[in-house]
Amino acid sequence: MFKKIEVWILYLTILLSLVFAIGFGVLVRQELVGSVKAGWISKTALILSEIPVNLKSALVSNLKIEDRFPTLGGFNGTFNSEESYLLLSRYDGDLKEGVVELIDLRNFEILHTWNPDIDKFNKMIEQVDEFKYLERDLNNSRHMLYHPIINNEGDLIFIADKAPFRIINRCSNLVSQNNHDNFHHSLESDNSGNIWTSTHMYPQSLSEKRVGRNIVQEGGYFDDAIVKLSPDGEILYEKSISQLLIENGMEIRLSMVGTNHEFQLDPIHINDVQPVDADGLYWQKGDVFISLGHQSMIILFRPSTEEIIWKFDTNIFHQHDVDIINDHQISIFNNNRKYFYNNAYFVDGHNEVLIYDFEKEEVSSYLKKSLFTEDVRTVSEGRSEILPNGDLFIEESNYARTLYFNSDGSLRWTHVNRAENGNVYRVAWSRILYTQEDIKTVNTFLTTNRICNE
Repeated sequence: MFKKIEVWILYLTILLSLVFAIGFGVLVRQELVGSVKAGWISKTALILSEIPVNLKSALVSNLKIEDRFPTLGGFNGTFNSEESYLLLSRYDGDLKEGVVELIDLRNFEILHTWNPDIDKFNKMIEQVDEFKYLERDLNNSRHMLYHPIINNEGDLIFIADKAPFRIINRCSNLVSQNNHDNFHHSLESDNSGNIWTSTHMYPQSLSEKRVGRNIVQEGGYFDDAIVKLSPDGEILYEKSISQLLIENGMEIRLSMVGTNHEFQLDPIHINDVQPVDADGLYWQKGDVFISLGHQSMIILFRPSTEEIIWKFDTNIFHQHDVDIINDHQISIFNNNRKYFYNNAYFVDGHNEVLIYDFEKEEVSSYLKKSLFTEDVRTVSEGRSEILPNGDLFIEESNYARTLYFNSDGSLRWTHVNRAENGNVYRVAWSRILYTQEDIKTVNTFLTTNRICNE
C-alpha cells in the first residue's frame, strides 16, 4: 500500500521542481547565448539537455523512406537512344552503405561502382568542433555520396550533408579530403576544372552577440558560404552569404525570416552554386548563380567585385537547382513548398521546372503538364536538367525516384531506389552526363586501365 503524502510536501516538491527547471533552463541558455557563462556548471547543464537529441541522432536514421510507388523498382521504361550516362548516387539498403553507380542509359547497365570506406576516412579527421559527431552521424552506414563528379581518371568527387570534401579514385581509395569546414549540398565544376560548393563557416563570420554559438552541430548559426576549390580540393575562394547580404544592403533578409519575424539559425540555406563559364547578355564569365532556399531567392553574384548583380524571388518557394540554359535563360527547380497555419508545410500542387527569360523578363513552366501527370512533388531537395534536345531529367529526391521525359512531355523511363529487401532508400543528387565533354570523360575513364594505389 502507498502511504499518503502531506499536501504541503507535494506542493513544495512541485515548487522546487519548477524552480529547478527554470534554473536549469537559464544555465543552458547562458551556455548557448549568454555573455556571462557559469563555467562547468552551465556546460554540464547543456550536455545533459542534449542527451535526448544525441540519443536520437545515434539511433534514428532517415535513409529508409516512404514508398510512394509500390509497383516500381529499379529502371522501368525505354532506353535512351543517344549516348548518355547516369551517376546514380544512392543508399544501398542491402549493403547498408552509400554507393555511386555509373550507368549506361542506352541499356541501363552498371559500368562501374564506387563504394568507399567512410569509417576509414573519418578516422583521419580530428573529432572536435564541427566534426565532433562525424563518426556518429556520418559513418559508413549513414553516409551518402552527394552530387558526385567524375574526372578522366575515374576519380569521384563528392560531399555529404555537413561533411568533408572528398576525392576517391576508381577503386574507392582516398585521394584527398578537405575538412576546412562542413561542406553541403551541391557540387558544380567550371570549365577550368574548379569546383563550386557551399559550407557552414566555422568560426562564423558574424559576432556571437548577434547569432549565438557558432557550431552548427550543437545548435549554432548556419553561416552559409560559397566556396571555390581547385581540382585537387584546395580552397581558392570563400564568401559568407550573411556578409554578402549585409554588404549589398540586404541585411533585413537575416532578420525577417520565419514565424513572427523571429531570429532564425538557418536563414539562408544555400542549396546550389552554379558557375558561369561564358559571357552572356546578362552575366559575365566568373559570375555564379546561387540558390538560397530559405530566402526563396536566386541571386547572380560577381565574386570579382563581391556584388549582387541580380536577384529573383517572385513566385518561387524553397527552390533548389539552378542551371544556365543559354546566354539569356536559366532554369530553376521550384519545389513549390509553402508554409501554412501552425507551421504545416507541403508542396502546393507539384514541383515545377521554371525557365526565366532575361530578355523578356518572363517566367514559364517547362513540361508542366507532365510533372502534374506524374505527380512529382519532392518537399525538399530535387534536381532538374533540361538537355539541348529538350528532354528533361528530374530527381524527386524525397521519394528516391528519378524521371526522364522526352521533349514532347512523354515519360521515357523512371528509376526507384528499391532494395532487394523490398524497402525504398534515399538517393543523393544524381547527375546525368550527356555533353560531349561528359561523354569524353566517361569513355576515357572506361578505356584506361589503371592500378589503384592503396
